[in-house]
Amino acid sequence: MDEPMSEAKGQFRMNLPPENRGSRRVQGGIATSDVTVSAHVSGNADVFAQILRLHVPEGATVADVTWGKGVFWQKVREGAYDVRATDISMGVDCRDLPYLDGEIDCVVLDPPYMEGFFRNDASQKAGGGSYSAFREHYANGHEKPENAKWHDAVTELYRKAGQEAFRVLRRNGVLIVKCQDEVSANRQRLTHVEIINYYESTGFYAKDLFVVVRPNKPAVTRLKKQVHARKNHSYFLVFVKENRRN
Repeated sequence: MDEPMSEAKGQFRMNLPPENRGSRRVQGGIATSDVTVSAHVSGNADVFAQILRLHVPEGATVADVTWGKGVFWQKVREGAYDVRATDISMGVDCRDLPYLDGEIDCVVLDPPYMEGFFRNDASQKAGGGSYSAFREHYANGHEKPENAKWHDAVTELYRKAGQEAFRVLRRNGVLIVKCQDEVSANRQRLTHVEIINYYESTGFYAKDLFVVVRPNKPAVTRLKKQVHARKNHSYFLVFVKENRRN
């Protein structure tokens, strides 16, 4: 006899597309305007707290594998989740996690998402503060020569970290990814599209997308002629490890 489904397991089951849940959808509910929306002029912490409330049941084991200073968690009630905080400054690489297969309910991934982190010349590298450890560890000057460079190094990092997240997540587990599009070598690179296309090819279902618009206007130094819109928004992407054996 099958074990009774716990409340947390039941909610993770609801992460799947309706056609994969194995039961008929029943209409119900009440009329309300108190709903979570997809676009926010806000900070990351406010939006992240809403994402957790919508997609990750309290009590779940959440591995934030790019913890930094833990800024995403500022608006999350302490003790609501079993949080495992790691990052490269703690000696834990998001591409090589110390967890068993299928051990984690949710993974949070926020690696450097600008090609400026991956420049050979240390004096020209972007990033500081909580990103400084990423800048030093993942920059091309510290990688093998055959690895990708510039924006392709960004997407390579997301690919490898996504593969590792897929391994450690339980079936129906949630992967929350922060990213931002960029212009690299004068070409538009829609990073969120590249990530979605790759992750879905590996067995993730792209369940949700949140747009975060910064409340202040970005400044530009040494602008000669603008040819692309300046990015003032970023994304939280929510993926689900589909219920299938690999």
